[in-house]
Amino acid sequence: MSGTSLDGVDGVLVRLPAPTATARVEVLAHVARRFDPGLRNELLALNASGDDELHRSALAARALAELYADVVADLLRCGEVMAGAVRAIGAHGQTVRHRPELGYTVQLNAPALLAERAGVTVVADFRSRDVAAGGQGAPLVPAFHRAVFAQPGRDVAVLNLGGFANLSLLHGDGRTLGFDTGPGNVLLDAWAQRHLGTTFDADGAWGAQGAVCDALLDRLLADAYFSRPPPKSTGRDEFNVAWLLRHLDARRQPVAPADVQATLAELTARSVADALRGALPGAAELIVCGGGARNGDLVARLRRMLPGVGCITSDAVGLPVEQVEAAAFAWLARQALDRLPGNLAAVTGAAGPRVLGAIYPA
Repeated sequence: MSGTSLDGVDGVLVRLPAPTATARVEVLAHVARRFDPGLRNELLALNASGDDELHRSALAARALAELYADVVADLLRCGEVMAGAVRAIGAHGQTVRHRPELGYTVQLNAPALLAERAGVTVVADFRSRDVAAGGQGAPLVPAFHRAVFAQPGRDVAVLNLGGFANLSLLHGDGRTLGFDTGPGNVLLDAWAQRHLGTTFDADGAWGAQGAVCDALLDRLLADAYFSRPPPKSTGRDEFNVAWLLRHLDARRQPVAPADVQATLAELTARSVADALRGALPGAAELIVCGGGARNGDLVARLRRMLPGVGCITSDAVGLPVEQVEAAAFAWLARQALDRLPGNLAAVTGAAGPRVLGAIYPA
């Protein structure tokens, strides 16, 4: 998995229970590799229109697949498993455009190259079938969250804090809903890069030093996305540095950079908390995963805003925060091979359940 935070690739080698079983996912190995600056910058640039995009996209996709292949090799070595023992690789690719309202979504990937390099069947392109069926193509993880984290008779929410934040709402009666709440780390990381020269604000320490600018927060929260009803998903097409700068430029008074960072952390926490209270008011627990779960300031803001809700990380329930999303795409790959649906129509708005993914045999 390489997400919208553009920090790198997380890979897991997992043993999955049978589709009807309730056993937990068994992670045999986990490997993380950071993007080199050149690939990261190119992937970020490809989120916007530019010169020679087709050629640059193809080269970036190949470079990404080579990195995926390196991660797979590391996983096999760490897990002491031969390639022939692995049923499939679930490779989501790198999202660079997401416009389901226009009928398309783009994840850069070269799955045929990955299958060739790894010698393992690859399942990729998970979003397209859901979009073709009229859905958002995202979020896709709620079905996995239901399989792994649901607690019968108890309302539980799972929050994935990647570049963007998405909630899975696991009702105690078996119903599952979910949607993107808005920015997760994407603006926090971009602002840290701009002012600290780092790819992220470690533990949210810089943002914790700032003071929330309420007037700016109100402007940001007034964006129509936050009041739009589900099903909904978002990405860098909607929330990006240019979006933030427009709101900052509209103010007469400048805002100190650390205060902007604090306000962005508050924006993520507030949009999540408002969405959770509105969509699952009886939630007893919020399980947080994704890279943002390591942002202590952000998690502390969530806890303050959600009194009475147990806010824990997925580490506490047996699946470390960095491993959840990669494990989800292993699960989705297994669903595709078994010809079982991977989406939840109630989440994405698709016409119905669909088998997701294109298969590239070893």
